[in-house]
Amino acid sequence: MTEERKNVRIHPSAIVEDGAKIGEGTSIWHHAHVRNNSELGRGCVLGKGVYIDTGVKIGHNARIQNRVSVYQGVIIGNNVFLGPHMVFTNDSYPRAFNQEWKIVKTLVKDGASIGANAVIICGLTLGEFCMIGSGSVVTKEIPPHALVYGNPARVHGYVCKCGLKKFPLPKKGEVVDITKFVCENCDRIMKGWVE
Repeated sequence: MTEERKNVRIHPSAIVEDGAKIGEGTSIWHHAHVRNNSELGRGCVLGKGVYIDTGVKIGHNARIQNRVSVYQGVIIGNNVFLGPHMVFTNDSYPRAFNQEWKIVKTLVKDGASIGANAVIICGLTLGEFCMIGSGSVVTKEIPPHALVYGNPARVHGYVCKCGLKKFPLPKKGEVVDITKFVCENCDRIMKGWVE
């Protein structure tokens, strides 16, 4: 392990391989495994049994809850929340007998939140501050601030950066001036998503 900064906490049962870069203030808890050539930013928390594959990049202040596996090809932005037991895939057509893996990249942008037991199919981009409900199966790109849930996951509205205000989904063909959406919790004016 290459400690990039001080104040890194690693539980004695965790494995951090040589060549892993761990940012200042990061905590790695029970039975976690961080592979070589992976990068964790400052202030990250990896819960019990988390697996970080080789070559994975994780931004600052990510919260990765118990039993999440982040496989090669997944890139995690800053301030991302990954709920317990959620799943990433990284090969569109896996077979036990085929040794020719084709890693397909998945990008989780800054501020995204993914609920417990959600499944993220590989090759997608999850937009900034999107919120994915527990148990969802995500098969399509997710726009910024979208609130999605279900199997397959569908957009049911939009949430503020603070995560507390749900804005309605525009009706089909309706033109909506999103600058009129103001969060009652934090007074932010919503802008930047595209339907």
